[in-house]
Order: sequence, then structure tokens, then C-alpha cells
Amino acid sequence: MQAMTRKLHLNLFINGRGHHEAAWRHPAATPRALTDLAYYRELALKAEAAKLDSIFFADHLALADDLDHAARGELEPLTLIAALAASTRHIGLIATASTSYGEPFNLARQFASLDHLSGGRVGWNIVTSWMAAAAANFGRTGQDTQAERYARADEFVAVARALWNSWAPDAVRDDRAGGIYARRDGVRAIAHHGPHFDVEGPLNVPRSPQGRPLLVQAGSSEDGRRFAARHADAVFTAHLSKQSATAFYGDLKKQAGAFGRPPEQIVVLPGLSAAIGSTETEARRVLEELNALAHPSVGLERLKNRFGGHDFSHLPLDHPLTVDDLPDPKAVEASRSRAEAIVAHVAATRPTLRQLLASLAGARGHFTMAGTPEQIADLMIDWFEGGAADGFNIMPPVLPDQFDRFADNVLPLLRRRGLFREEYEEETLRARYGLPPVPISPSPSGSPCPPRADGVQFSRGEAAVGA
Repeated sequence: MQAMTRKLHLNLFINGRGHHEAAWRHPAATPRALTDLAYYRELALKAEAAKLDSIFFADHLALADDLDHAARGELEPLTLIAALAASTRHIGLIATASTSYGEPFNLARQFASLDHLSGGRVGWNIVTSWMAAAAANFGRTGQDTQAERYARADEFVAVARALWNSWAPDAVRDDRAGGIYARRDGVRAIAHHGPHFDVEGPLNVPRSPQGRPLLVQAGSSEDGRRFAARHADAVFTAHLSKQSATAFYGDLKKQAGAFGRPPEQIVVLPGLSAAIGSTETEARRVLEELNALAHPSVGLERLKNRFGGHDFSHLPLDHPLTVDDLPDPKAVEASRSRAEAIVAHVAATRPTLRQLLASLAGARGHFTMAGTPEQIADLMIDWFEGGAADGFNIMPPVLPDQFDRFADNVLPLLRRRGLFREEYEEETLRARYGLPPVPISPSPSGSPCPPRADGVQFSRGEAAVGA
């Protein structure tokens, strides 16, 4: 029997009017407001027509200080994907939600409801919020360390998984003649008691079409990788080189194996922000136009946040940087993985501050390039076949123009190579990502979870890693 050809997984990351920080000013960007549902519906339908796996929305729990020169104020993502579920039939819908300031019962309830409403097309991008301004919005006087954030996240996800597993698939009988709506023995409490949460359960929403949403994670630090290896079905990751992406890919698959997970059941999707033109010169012109529209204060604010509030404004823009100009990433309690990538980039290339800000303006540390459709497709195939990616998180620098160019010109080249689908075949988002059905625990409040990598063991209410 002939083995099936491995296929690319492609997600469209919808961010403002595009991923370049100056996209909102570009003439090819949408004129619609960032609060206009029609804009997001049109993009979702374009992605569905292109047969992409999914679309994705990030989230921020605070308003940045660069509002005067950057487009801010997008819609809350869970509410947005609920609206888009009604307008689409096949495309996966992934929303970001933080484990730092919410409660697992309520979030599990929301995602279960969304999975029902969408017919099994929902994913949760799990984040631990690191911005100090977000802490202030939730009554916190200080910012948790990275270790503290991931410890809470581990338990948060464990509780959510147990809640999603608290209903048996056949618990709802809806037997009108017999007068039985649900089997009481098919719905059980989870009785979770841990350092951060005490949740009795069960969930008050029946088991959803996928069993639970697709779980996505985006942290690449040591703690982030361990968390992803334990929980994530898909990983959005940022790399400035194929070498870095390949090392990350191999390490994550190895760590997943240490948790007893087959490596093919964790899908790695590096970010790719490509400016596409009919010629390389035309594509480069797009990035030059965008960089010319960018305001240095936006890049400095982003760099400051990545390094936990460190002020870079004293450095001249044309000052050649060394690693001594940047804080030690190991001491950063904010976005440590991105800080590590930035320091590595400075060590390797010695850019000026202006050049560094320009390199980050396009996609905040994700891989950026300018080229023809053939060059974009060749790079994607090279990473895919070279052990650096299972697919890509597509991050067009300008929306909708650059996504249209990708769908119309790059996808046909990938299809010609047999590397991307012609039509949708799978019903659920998990199935589309090549993942097996969620295992059903014989008892929703069953046996303990295997120990965490740091040795912490939760109570009997936690679901198993594969659940």
C-alpha cells in the first residue's frame, strides 16, 4: 500500500491591516475599521476558498502606548470567531486566550460552546500574559515570573481538559418517550484540587464535536517548549533562520516523545511574512514602502515590551548594536523566547538600532522575505522537506492584498508539487491537522495525570496528557 504524501498545514494569522507595523497606512491595505466584522468575514471566506487549515487571532490585554502611530484596538477574539463561525463552513477558527487572568471553568465552557456552534472547527491558542500593563488591568500589583506563569498555565490547561472530558460522548440521550434526557453516570465531577485552582465540575456544556478544541501554543523559551511538548497539538513559532527553526523543530519533537506523544501529533508552524511581487524588485519595493511609513517610536515600544520594560531610547538609531546593548534574555520575565531570538540576531549580524527595528517591523521577529511566488514556494518547500516545519503560520505584511497574492500565486505552485490540498476532506479542525480523536477516559474523574516535567503532580481530577 502506497504511503500518503505528507501535506503542508497552513494557517492565516489575521492581524490588523497586515503584519507590518505600518500596514495600516499602506494604500493596498483595507480601508475598513478594525472593528468592522465585514473585514474579518471577507478574509475568513478568502482563506476558506483557498482551502487553508485555519485562521488565527492574537489578543492583547492592555492598550500599548504607541496608539498615536500604530493601529490598535482589535475585537476580542472569542467573540469574533463566534461571529465568523456563522459565516463559514470549513475553515478552522483559532482564538487566543490567556491562562494568567482567567478561570478554567469559564474558558472551557466558552470553547466547548464555540466548538458546538462551529461544528468542531475551534482551536485555543494558549498564552501566558507577560505585559506589566495587563497585570495592572486585572488588579495585580506585580508581574508574575515566567516560571510562575507556566506553572499556573499547566494547571489551568489540566483543569480545562478534565472538564471537557467530564461528559461521555453518549451522555445526552434526549429520550422523550422514556423521560431521560441524560445519563447521570455519563456526567461526572472532576474534583480538581491544586495550587492555583479548586474546581469541582462537571462542565455544564456537553462534550463537543472534537472532544476538546485544537490546542495551540506559541512560546519558544525552555518553559514554553516543555509546555508545548506536554499540551500543544500545534505550535506557532518565530525564527529568523532555517537553522534556528530546524533546531527548534527537532527539540520539540524529542520533548513530545518524552511525554509519550508520537512526534507527528505535534504540528510545528513557523511564522512566514512574505512580500510577494511579480518580480523580486517589485516585492522589495513593498517592504521599502512599508518601512518608509513606519515610525521609530512603534518599534522602540515593541522592543521595550519584549525586554520587560527596558528603555532603548538613549541609543542613537544609527548606532551599531552589540549584545552588551541588550539585557540578558535569561533575566527577562516578559517575552523571553523573542528576547533570545533578538539577541542572537544582534550577535550574528551587528545591525544598527534602525536596522533592527526595521527587521522586527515586518513581523515582530518572525521570518520575513520579499520575492516572487516561485521564491516563496521554494523556501516553504525547503523548510518543509528539510525538517524545519510541518507547515506555516502565514503572516501577510499587508491585508488583504498580500494574502490575495499568496492564495492566487503561491498556493497553485504548492498544489502542483502535491504538497497542499485541493479540497477539504476532514470535518473537524483536529482531523484536518492530522490528529486522532480525543481519547475518552473510562471515568471522567479517572486516574492521575503522569507527572509534569518539574515533578508537580495534580489531584485525581486532571485528564491524561493524551486526553
